[in-house]
Amino acid sequence: MRRISRLVATCSTLVAFLSLPAVAGAAGPVKIGIVNSMTGPEAPIGEQLTNGFKLAQEDLKAEGLDVQFQWEDDSGKPQVSMTAVEKLATREGVCGIVGPYSSSAGNAAAKVAERYHVPLLVPLAAKDEITRQGFKWVFRLAPTTADRARALVDMAVALGRPRTLAILNENTDFGVSVARSVKAAAEKKGLRIVFEEAYSKGSPDYRSTLVKLKNAHPDLVFMGSYVVDAILLMRQSREVGLSPMAFLGAGAGFAMTQFAHEKAISEDVLSSTEWAPDVAWPGAKAWAARFQKRFGVPPTYHASGAYESAMIMGRAIGKAGCDRARIRQALVGGHWTGITGDVSFQNFDGYTNQNRQVMLVQQVVDGHHVTVWPPEHAVRKAVWPFPGWR
Repeated sequence: MRRISRLVATCSTLVAFLSLPAVAGAAGPVKIGIVNSMTGPEAPIGEQLTNGFKLAQEDLKAEGLDVQFQWEDDSGKPQVSMTAVEKLATREGVCGIVGPYSSSAGNAAAKVAERYHVPLLVPLAAKDEITRQGFKWVFRLAPTTADRARALVDMAVALGRPRTLAILNENTDFGVSVARSVKAAAEKKGLRIVFEEAYSKGSPDYRSTLVKLKNAHPDLVFMGSYVVDAILLMRQSREVGLSPMAFLGAGAGFAMTQFAHEKAISEDVLSSTEWAPDVAWPGAKAWAARFQKRFGVPPTYHASGAYESAMIMGRAIGKAGCDRARIRQALVGGHWTGITGDVSFQNFDGYTNQNRQVMLVQQVVDGHHVTVWPPEHAVRKAVWPFPGWR
């Protein structure tokens, strides 16, 4: 009987031991889930994220954390993103998850992460509601759509005397959220909204909509679009002769190198961003040069956000071990300074675990994005007003 009791005790100890999560420094790598749009319409942006993640993995290993990234492609689709987070949290047993990219996928994934009590760090998705649901396990590095809107409206009011604004946005989670935010920011500054429309993403022709917008005679034109639509909208804006005081783009497609290189239609367009290689945050310039040398293209804020998020998640795991509750506490109480500036996750104005980040405005100059606002971060003065099509 005593032998059976000892055997039962030994088995119980073994089961308890096997139930413990792996910790940093234990045999085998630490697993971090990565959810990204590696295929689908947002794949060009997803590639920027993927490359940022790769550099983070190298740097975490250089810091002594043996990291294995468990990659999941959600194609930018909310349902696929939810399935990916569930798989990572349960079958793959990751310590934490970074991603996804788009607002619709991020909002959906947040609910699943909260259900399974797995730390989720959202690097870029900007929809306000993602961190306004009281979730304890969801964190966001990126600024909100309200932050993006305020930066552009504040700059426009400071540089000129606009009285009216038109809003044209895609009818996605990101587009709707950013349109609502810019409307609120504009009205707060006394601007009158003379045109507002949400379009179906991926349409081949927006000219009839742009003609209606032109006939409203707005001083400012604000657009919320990903890169394919951003290029087409500006190309067709030129065709219909739309020439406002300023074109304003809410980051996303307007902040992409692919957009800037379309010089015939991108010159002098202004867009908001949370990061640029020409600002003096610690290591930003050197990191941008490293990225350019490694991948042959300059990094956008998508790459820097992915990199910084993965670094923060990895360092939190290095501090807490692969104990999800302790990782969550490390994220709640942590403070980091890196290529995106100071990062901490705070509760304010209805947001939970939301980073406060300085917003920048960039202008396309000779096919490149240049920081022109705010003055303390500007590399050069903005071209204002829009000088017309070249």
